Amino acid sequence: MGENIMIYVSHLLQDEEMKELVEELQVGVESIEFSISENLDHLAEHIKTYRKRLQFIGAKELTLHGPFLDLNPVAFDSRVRRVTMERFIQCYEAAQELGAKKIVFHTCYHPGIYFLTGWAERMEEFFHEFLADRQEISIVLENVFDREWEPILEVKQRLPEPNFSLCLDIGHAHCMSPHPVEEWAQKLAGEITHLHIHDNHGERDEHLGLGKGTIPVREVLKNFQGREDCTYTIECNTKEDVRMSCRMLREIL
Repeated sequence: MGENIMIYVSHLLQDEEMKELVEELQVGVESIEFSISENLDHLAEHIKTYRKRLQFIGAKELTLHGPFLDLNPVAFDSRVRRVTMERFIQCYEAAQELGAKKIVFHTCYHPGIYFLTGWAERMEEFFHEFLADRQEISIVLENVFDREWEPILEVKQRLPEPNFSLCLDIGHAHCMSPHPVEEWAQKLAGEITHLHIHDNHGERDEHLGLGKGTIPVREVLKNFQGREDCTYTIECNTKEDVRMSCRMLREIL
């Protein structure tokens, strides 16, 4: 079972290192290229350039990480909301062109700035519009600074679209939320189809290899054993941590 799960590696490393890992570990790539506004400003050109890079890397499976900096799906300012929609649509177009199967979008929620009252309703409104004629690529919503899991679950419950589900970032949940990451995994497991995998010591987002921090990895991942619909992206900053995390992930699952 562990050998058959679909694992991606975040394109945080140099292309030569990614090529080595893709060949060695038989993994896909999760690209961050189309989360960067400068690349979206020159979308057609960057799609062409990145396609060549993927060919060099040898990636057969692709997921995209969506844009998030300065964006907010629930913005009260109509122009901010409009730009957010435009950027999300551009990322979707890139996914179509490059054959990506999934796009990961942040919730873009920031505690202390936005209230949770009405948040899920406004997220539903935004993604209902976004998904209206965009059904062929899976969209997953990722926790980042979110302190509570209930509002994210409510968003999913309000959006029954078959290509919309949740992404659990175990590192973010561990260091950003007062609730244990095991609780996040248990409560959201039924709606999660993608996970971001890395470790930290519960104080900041370190993107360490599994086992180098304090996340109870086995307790978290046991909620996803046997789940053939779940995919995983390893988000580590070194080849060694990627290798170690990939081995542990396959062994547990």
